[in-house]
Amino acid sequence: MLDIAIIGAGPCGLATALRLHQRGFRPRIYEAVGELKPLGVGIDTKVYGTREIDELGLLEEFRAVSVDAQESIFYNNHGQEIYAELCGVHMGYLHEQRFVRRGALQMLFYRTVLKRLGADSVVLGARCTGYTQNADSVTLHFDGAASDVTADVVIAADGIKSAVRTQMHPESAEPKYSGITMWRGTTLMEPFKGGHTILHIGDPRVSSMIVYPIADDFEGSGLTLVNWVVEAVRDASVEDWNQTGGVDEIMHHYDTCTLPFLDVQQMMRNAREVYLMPLIDHEPLDSWVDGRVALAGDAAHAMYPRGGNGWCQALVDAGVIADRLATIDDPAEALRAYESARLATVNRIVLANRGEGYEVIRRIVAERTDGRPFSNVEEVLPLAEADGIFSRYHALVGQPRPGHEAGETTGFRSPDALV
Repeated sequence: MLDIAIIGAGPCGLATALRLHQRGFRPRIYEAVGELKPLGVGIDTKVYGTREIDELGLLEEFRAVSVDAQESIFYNNHGQEIYAELCGVHMGYLHEQRFVRRGALQMLFYRTVLKRLGADSVVLGARCTGYTQNADSVTLHFDGAASDVTADVVIAADGIKSAVRTQMHPESAEPKYSGITMWRGTTLMEPFKGGHTILHIGDPRVSSMIVYPIADDFEGSGLTLVNWVVEAVRDASVEDWNQTGGVDEIMHHYDTCTLPFLDVQQMMRNAREVYLMPLIDHEPLDSWVDGRVALAGDAAHAMYPRGGNGWCQALVDAGVIADRLATIDDPAEALRAYESARLATVNRIVLANRGEGYEVIRRIVAERTDGRPFSNVEEVLPLAEADGIFSRYHALVGQPRPGHEAGETTGFRSPDALV
């Protein structure tokens, strides 16, 4: 049996360990931090991500810590509805789309790894600094007191600042900054629109906001924990990814936004936490594999966090890695087969996310109206045009919309839309 080492105990590394265990392997994870804590804010898990979690045997546990997504609605900066679509099983997919706190999801995976693979399957406080290899094995190097480790195969899931990626591709070590900062916050509040809706708000030329619930009855409060993200240009750069911030810089972008069911400015003012993060990604790589070492997740294909596809694509990576290592005898050949199956597809998604993905419909409306309110959205962005944009994007990321091939309309304008 192959001795497999995984670098990083984030969701990607943990999911990869679980997938490999399903195929008969006993990998070991090496994580830089000395203690895993439930950090982070919201994650939008698309239907193909939920399918991967279901195949891990964790669907019921996942449902218990997440929120079912029923509808996705897009508004301009005045709070006028542009477009809406149902989500997950409510549209006709076989799996749900679900919203979850990143920390809750990571700890679910972590507990499961310890239960299935054993207490010694995760080594904490081991920060990988690089690797050397020969034809038969890979030696991992760590800083501090951790000793070198030799394995048959290494999967580097050590994130956007991956040391393994830096060694493999030193020319692409630094991520690309978009010039945009994200304010990522959570607010404890009464649920809006029934508690199962994701909102996309604003004129992207100025600022963009995403809002969705990530936990019902949070900590027994009877209230919903809502995740919100605001993107805007910021004069000062963000160097510390855990930097906290306030909302004064972004509040004015939503002065004209009036929604009958949500005061977005009050939601921001009532935030429990606000983190500032740079909107960054990496240039797509032409290779994720060096002999017996492979990159996965953000280490391989960090992308803008739009549409929830970054983390969902990492889940797909995990399944493909496990399948190829289980079915191809030569480890290096197996990793090349993984790369061949995934690299071109995911690189297209990285580039598509730079172009805003389906969020582009709000920019189209803003440009066609010059940022002013409209009287009839159908005259600005016909439903058929918006539908085509969404259908193409969903197909690109691996979840073609049910009925699209038959020419059915899957998006809609809700009865309370201003038309």
